[in-house]
Amino acid sequence: MAAWVYIVTNQRNGTLYIGVTAHLATRIQQHKSQDKPGFTQRHKLTKLVYAERHDEIVRAIQREKSLKRWPRDWKLALIEELNPEWDDLFGSLSIEN
Repeated sequence: MAAWVYIVTNQRNGTLYIGVTAHLATRIQQHKSQDKPGFTQRHKLTKLVYAERHDEIVRAIQREKSLKRWPRDWKLALIEELNPEWDDLFGSLSIEN
């Protein structure tokens, strides 16, 4: 089963949340709706700034855990490499859940 590792934030260089999901569009819509209490709601993390697809969920989980251990500077560089303007990528998703 394919899966996605993604990063959401509230603003450029803001608070980051790294997650993994099999259904990226659905999961990001959940972040945007802010209807579940928790870290992402508390920090208003609704902006998808990074996403990478993996063919296997196990690989995506491994990558998520790895990214969470990275220094913040590395995470920022990863985002800027793909998305230098920190645009919200949700509107440009052309993926199937």
